Amino acid sequence: VQLQASGGGLVQPGGSLRLSCAASGSTFSRYSVAWFRQAPGKEREFVGAIRYNGHTAYADSLQGRFTVSRDNAEVTVWLQMNSLKPEDTAVYYCAAGSRVISSSLSRGSAYDYWGQGTQVTVSS
Repeated sequence: VQLQASGGGLVQPGGSLRLSCAASGSTFSRYSVAWFRQAPGKEREFVGAIRYNGHTAYADSLQGRFTVSRDNAEVTVWLQMNSLKPEDTAVYYCAAGSRVISSSLSRGSAYDYWGQGTQVTVSS
């Protein structure tokens, strides 16, 4: 599976962005897909994830502002980000794994494939 993240850019505080993670591979529908982010000087952190069956999970601090969805027919997963704050500035990565159990959705080590990342900058 190859992943291509896109949709990042510069947005003002309070604005919205939708990131896309496009995947190759006919078995994509069986994969769980997650979004992680890494800000300069900080560790990578979990943002949200969606399992093959549509079940979603989010970082507690982001729930309500961020939404992960998928379209298996288009082999794409989206991250809708609303009410963006300067502290949301980071490089956002998507990752996919075929054996991710619910309790491991937030763990980077559970995923086998990673996209290249897309920069999101929230600034006025």
